[in-house]
Amino acid sequence: MSIEEQAAVEAIRAAFRRVISEGLKPEFMAGASDDQIDAMAAAQGVMHVPAAVREVLRLIGLQHGLWLAGSSIGVTVVGESAKRNALATLRGLEDNPLADAEQMLVLVEHQAYSYHVVDGADLNEPDPPVWLIVEGDEARKFWSSVTDWFDGTAPDADEYRAKLRMMRRFGHSSTPPWAQYIRLDEDQQTS
Repeated sequence: MSIEEQAAVEAIRAAFRRVISEGLKPEFMAGASDDQIDAMAAAQGVMHVPAAVREVLRLIGLQHGLWLAGSSIGVTVVGESAKRNALATLRGLEDNPLADAEQMLVLVEHQAYSYHVVDGADLNEPDPPVWLIVEGDEARKFWSSVTDWFDGTAPDADEYRAKLRMMRRFGHSSTPPWAQYIRLDEDQQTS
């Protein structure tokens, strides 16, 4: 592994550890194996997975918990059809700024209208930029690197705890399903 690849991997791990330390429960996330990651890439017609992407999938590639909640992310759900849908979305835009859309790697599909992708021309970079493609809108480089994307899309446990406190303040007695993914106020006192 090159120095650049190792730096990218360490940056992804650091972002993951930070989010765990802030209250996201790691038991609700599961990583994929390298074989599973390679199979996902192959299903998209991609031969190389950047080091930073591989590390993200090693951490949350099977179960992503609250990371990008409501979106499809991971080796079992982002494959050939996500790539086909992302390409179709790109074709529907006025401008396609990607250098190699045919070889792009789709990381996330959200409701079949929004995609987070790595341009095929950037796949040999250890920590390449991540593009946002939105149906009927645009495709643009939204994050400067996979590390920035991973960190920028991380769930905010404090925000979730604040929502729960507000719900309780307004008399909601039930606990929302997402609460199981974070250490709650009472959990903070015992940990």
